[in-house]
Amino acid sequence: MSIWDTLFGRRPTTTPPGLPPHHRFGRYTDAYKSKTKHAAYTRAADTFEDDHFLDSVAAFLEYLRDEDEENVKWQREDDTLYFELYQGSKRVTGLADTLHLRAAARIARLSHPNGELLQRLTAMNYELKYSRFALDEEDCLTIIFDTPVYDASPYKLYYALKEMALRADKQDDLLLEEFEDALSPVEVTHLEPLSAHEKAVKLDFLRQQIQSLLDYLDSGQLDPREHPGAVAYLLLDLVYRLDYLLTPEGHTMEALERMHRMYFAQEDDRPATHKNVRLLEELQQLLERAPEDFGEELYAGKSTFGITLPVSHDRLATLINNELSNLDWYQDNGYPEVARAIPGYIVGYALFNYAIPLPDRELLHLYYRVTEEGYFRELSYPERYLDKRGRPSKKAIRSAVNDIMRRHREAYSWFAPEVGVLGYSDLLTFSRTFLEMVRG
Repeated sequence: MSIWDTLFGRRPTTTPPGLPPHHRFGRYTDAYKSKTKHAAYTRAADTFEDDHFLDSVAAFLEYLRDEDEENVKWQREDDTLYFELYQGSKRVTGLADTLHLRAAARIARLSHPNGELLQRLTAMNYELKYSRFALDEEDCLTIIFDTPVYDASPYKLYYALKEMALRADKQDDLLLEEFEDALSPVEVTHLEPLSAHEKAVKLDFLRQQIQSLLDYLDSGQLDPREHPGAVAYLLLDLVYRLDYLLTPEGHTMEALERMHRMYFAQEDDRPATHKNVRLLEELQQLLERAPEDFGEELYAGKSTFGITLPVSHDRLATLINNELSNLDWYQDNGYPEVARAIPGYIVGYALFNYAIPLPDRELLHLYYRVTEEGYFRELSYPERYLDKRGRPSKKAIRSAVNDIMRRHREAYSWFAPEVGVLGYSDLLTFSRTFLEMVRG
């Protein structure tokens, strides 16, 4: 047992019997810091300038700590401060004393040498700014960061720990799948496995959603060569929906991110249909993967750093303005499936790329609660936002929006969505008017 296990009393995380698992949606963000957290960062910067380095590190860890996540722990013993933090499937452990600060995250245990793997990690070292891959004394692939404590400013610590934590969290699943003969998992006892039921619901949703889109494109109702933009809306709406609602790790998460990068990459003069074909091939591969491979990518972890870009409400409003008007042509010309995908694309794109203001995020989550009610029902959510005929429920939706307004009115004085603009005749009307309400 390591000193961090002894200090922090780490035990495997389990869900109490009889309680439903905790459902997490979307990408974690550390953008929603309270005034108390910002004060901790200021204290970390001030004490660092005064050469009280261990006090600075402790205040910085307080800044990182998310009480809802229970993601950061530390303990000081004389002139040494021990800490640990979590990022998805990985634990970062570290210590700071009067001379140095060192942090490490184990990725996987190497059972025997593999030239291709070690060459790849060596190449990755050139991409890293603060940290590096290495083999520790127990033959574990590890990512390491160290620095003299007098150079461990809060600014440097944030970006260094973020670099190593995000890289370790992403690489463990990818490397374990690709080099399964040479690697084995390590330090995963903090992960909470999802129930068999939740895994089955998510696998069914993944397959049903992909197959439904493939069936529609095969039906001949839409010519992909004549309407490549329409196909792109359908594909990207699905990619972002799967990412937000399933929150997979490993291969599936990387595949969804790769599809996003593929579509928005600045390429040569290839036709727009080329990107659509590549995305369809990726989705087809996800559909054909073994259920147990997907199941291994589903677990409840804790996170400390986000990867989405913090933006203001104006950025979200601009996105809605730029895209929502495109709905009209598809609705008027007999392509309701494409028209419905456009609001979904807007919501998904915002949640995938941005850390939007918290009340906006909750409204966009409500959009999925309404439009994907069947999925949430399978996950045992009691609220119902559709009536018996499948139409949006005015009473339930207004109540949910008013609750979001009540909880965020004080902190976000500008947040005042006008629920009176909402239409409830069908899901397409609701989706359009809902985003008009969000835009303000």
